[in-house]
Amino acid sequence: MHYGLPQQPAAEQGPHRPDVDARLTAELASVVAGARRRALRDGDRQVDTAHLLHSLLESDPEVRAVFDSGPQVARLLGYLVQRSIGYGLRWQSTVEDSGAVPAMTSDTGWSPVAAGAMDGACARAERRGDARPRGVDMLAAVIADPDSRAVEVLGRAGVDPRELLRRIDAGCEEYAGGGDGVR
Repeated sequence: MHYGLPQQPAAEQGPHRPDVDARLTAELASVVAGARRRALRDGDRQVDTAHLLHSLLESDPEVRAVFDSGPQVARLLGYLVQRSIGYGLRWQSTVEDSGAVPAMTSDTGWSPVAAGAMDGACARAERRGDARPRGVDMLAAVIADPDSRAVEVLGRAGVDPRELLRRIDAGCEEYAGGGDGVR
């Protein structure tokens, strides 16, 4: 699927999916817009899962609550910041594609893995009975593909994505109810 990105000039949007855009909460739309700004600033053609992870960590307290501690989040953000000046440079001008879905040939603004994560976040919300995905739904979807850039960043920071998914699944009702999250 192709997704138009919030706050993106019409000439740069590619195929627009108003049905999906309308399903984003204001908070998640802000996360997506932040990920797009980060991708542009980093010189990347597409938003990838590491951009989404970075934006989620910066703006969503429920997402941060899934992690072990403040120092773990700080270390993870440090790796994500280094993306534009360090190891992430090898990602520039490449498409994040784990091979799990056919690579898209047009410039949609999303990597194939990030587009799949949007679908996954919406599906998680639907299974929970919500019309709109939350940040923790996006986090779960972003790290569900073991070959995603987000999972690579988590590994470099010493974070186990399987443990994060377990925490998200274990705390699903608490997150849906606006609780403090699983720590």
